[in-house]
Parts: sequence; C-alpha cells; structure tokens
Amino acid sequence: MNSTELRCGSGLEPAEPLYARVPIRDETGQYLSDFMMIIPGLRKRTVDIRREIISRIDHVLQLYQRTVVFADLNLKTNVLWVSVKPVPGICLELPAVIKIHVPEALLVSHRVPG
Repeated sequence: MNSTELRCGSGLEPAEPLYARVPIRDETGQYLSDFMMIIPGLRKRTVDIRREIISRIDHVLQLYQRTVVFADLNLKTNVLWVSVKPVPGICLELPAVIKIHVPEALLVSHRVPG
C-alpha cells in the first residue's frame, strides 16, 4: 500500500485529531495546500456502496499520486480531507475529478498556503 491509498482504521480506538496528522510541509519544506470535500450520507450507505465509493476516490488519488501527500476519509462526518503539493490549480482540478467519479461529493473549502 503506498502513501496515497485510503486506509481504514480499526475504529476501536479514537484517532489522533486531524490537525495532529495532517502534514504542513512536503519533503523539501514547501507548504502544502489542502481541500475538504463532504460526501453527504456516505456513512448511511450499505457497506458495499461505501466500498465502491472509497474505491473510486482511491482510484482518483492514485492518478494524482505524485501530487497527493495525505488523504483522510472520516466516515463519521462524511468528510474527505486531502493535502497536496502546491501545484497551481490542483485544489480545483483534483476535487473536480473526484466529483466526476463520485457525483455526490461536494467541495467545501480549500486552503492555499501564503
């Protein structure tokens, strides 16, 4: 499993807060950009449908594996958080591609360092 694949936690122990896990800089010290998407009703879907949606998201993240540094899908809140290298336009392009594969996904916000 490489660093861009979505990982499912065991759910047995509380995870560290997102702010403690999200990287701020890449390996060269450059600040990363972030965006957040919400997937309404994801946690209420059947296990098979959730797996299919997660598989689609993972597929897109694999296409952008040179740019994606961190991804977290919180099923409790239906939120996908993605941190990417600072590539012009990536915080609009990548969510747009995710939306093509997961039409119910909505871009909530993005943060560009600066």
